[in-house]
Parts: sequence; C-alpha cells; structure tokens
Amino acid sequence: MDFPALLSGQKCQIWTTGPAGGNPVKQYETAELLLSSPNWLSSGDALILNSGGVLWRLSLSAVRQLDRIKITGVPELNNDHVLDPDGEHIYVSAYDRQLYRAPVGGGAATRITAGPSAGGVLHFLHGVHPRGDRLAFIGLRPVPGSSRPEADVFTMSASGGGYRRLTAGPGPSDGCEYSPDGEWIYFNTEICDGHAQIARIRPDGSDLEQLTFDECVNWFPHISPDGRWATYIAFPPGTQGHPPNVWVDLKIVELDDWSSAAPVVHLFGGQGTLNTPSWAPDSSAFAYVSYPID
Repeated sequence: MDFPALLSGQKCQIWTTGPAGGNPVKQYETAELLLSSPNWLSSGDALILNSGGVLWRLSLSAVRQLDRIKITGVPELNNDHVLDPDGEHIYVSAYDRQLYRAPVGGGAATRITAGPSAGGVLHFLHGVHPRGDRLAFIGLRPVPGSSRPEADVFTMSASGGGYRRLTAGPGPSDGCEYSPDGEWIYFNTEICDGHAQIARIRPDGSDLEQLTFDECVNWFPHISPDGRWATYIAFPPGTQGHPPNVWVDLKIVELDDWSSAAPVVHLFGGQGTLNTPSWAPDSSAFAYVSYPID
C-alpha cells in the first residue's frame, strides 16, 4: 500500500506537554518515518505509534529508542489503535476495515469482528470502555450514488457482536471515546452544527449534547484518566475532514466547563497529530505529533 510519507524537508516530531501547555518536551525527531497517533503505555515509560502499516514503541527512558512491534495475523494497520485497560493488549484497526486485539509487546493477533459483513459496516476503532468489555467505533456505510459514506458511532462487545448504533446522521461523526467512568462517549460530529464540533452521548444513545460552539473544525476529543481535562484538535474554519499538513491548534478544556477551552499548542500537523487517546496514565501530560517543514 502507499502509506503517508514525509514531504521533502519535512520532519516528524513527537512531543509531550502538560495540561497548561507550558514547556513542551520534544521526545523524538526523525526525517525518515511519518509516525502518528501516540498512545501512552500504562507503565508510563513508552509511547505506541504507527507508521507504514505497523506499530512502533518509543521508549521514554534516558536513551530514546524506537522499535517495531511485530504483530502477526493482521493486514496493514491504519492509525486507529487503543490500549486495552488490562495494560497487556492493544486493539487495532486494519485496512481490511476489521478490528483486532494483540499483545502490546507483539505476537499473534485475534480478529474481533466477524468479517466483511460484520454489522454491515466498515470499522474504525476509537475507544474501549474502562471495564474493557465494550468497544466504541465509527461504522462507515456506503451510500448509493454518493462518494461520502455514512459515518456513525457504534459500540460492540469486546469479544465480538452485540452491536449498538448510537447516532444516525444527518452528518458524519468520528473519534468516539469513553469517559474514564464509562458514563459518556465523547466524539466529534457534524450532527449538531453542520461542521465538526465536539459532543457527547450516553452509551445507550440518549442525551446527545453539543459541547463546543465556534467556527473551528474540532476533532478527536481525548479525556484525561483522572476525568479533569480534555484535549482536542481545532482545524481552521472551513476545513474539510481532518487533513494533514495544515496549521492547527491543540486545545485544553476543563471537563466540567467547556467554555474554558483554550489553545495551548499551535503547530503544523493535522491528520496523525492527535487521532488516538494520548494522555499519560497519571494525567500529568499528553503526547502529540507535529510535522514541520524546513
């Protein structure tokens, strides 16, 4: 497959910063790999990223080391991956549009979804319930005569089956992630305002609530493990989808006051910068990726 690659003169930088956004730390830089979508391991000593259809482990010890995670039994992976709460496994989305569970250190993967017709949708994973028993994913359904498929929030059993559809348009949704208490699913959607805004919904599909109200195109809300903060990526007004290689803001909000949302990082990035849950296990920092061009 033709995977995303760095442009001429472009670098990939992995950063971490605290909820206040001050003094970001550059953890790693490369001009060879387009790494994206960091997850922070429950041990706190490494990040999981993806590039070229596979997963990579970036050590955060004194000597930074990037190693490929060798997972067998899966096709090429996209950049939607979420850690299992057990700390030993990771759920991944593959380019066959199915979901798999694999040991986080590498090994044989197990397919969770039943196959091409499972649930009648294409699967893009974004969240795992804190109990580990259910997954939240975006299900895509082709629309006859349209180049734009339906994209709605679904949940399913972590062992397969038990599908529940939570949204039904009229606009697409993405980035669905459980809150740390399991009471809400946060996501971005065009249902409420005609362009991507942050919203939340109960896991039974009730109480849909819009949370952001601005002209930015807001994507991928991620909730800190202590339930105090949320971070998300704000694309410029008028942006279509979540493209790469644009100037974006990373915003922080106190979870009980979404009017407090404020930019803490301005960077050149977009797709891959903040696609997956990336908070440290102690909520002291979150990880993100920038792609500056000389």
